[in-house]
Amino acid sequence: MGIIKFETIESKLLLYSNQFVIIDSDVAQLYGISTKEVNQAASNNPDKFPMGYIIELTKEEKNELVKNFDRFNKLKHSTVNPKVFTEKGL
Repeated sequence: MGIIKFETIESKLLLYSNQFVIIDSDVAQLYGISTKEVNQAASNNPDKFPMGYIIELTKEEKNELVKNFDRFNKLKHSTVNPKVFTEKGL
C-alpha cells in the first residue's frame, strides 16, 4: 500500500457528534479490502478498538447519509447499519 494523500481522506470525512469520522466502506476502500474485512478486524481485536472508537450508526442516521450524499446510495437497501471510525479508531 502506498502513501495516501490527505486530500483523498479529507473528501471522505464526515462530521458526527462534533468529531470527524470515516465510514467503514471508505476505510475499506482506502486499504483496498472489503468492508466485511474491516468490520471483522475490528470485531476480532476489541482491545485495539475500545468503546467510542467505532460507532454503529442507527437506521435513521444511515437513511440520512443516503439522503444527503449520493455516494452512499449503495447503503439504501442494506440491512446492516454502517459503522464509523473516529480518528483514534483509525
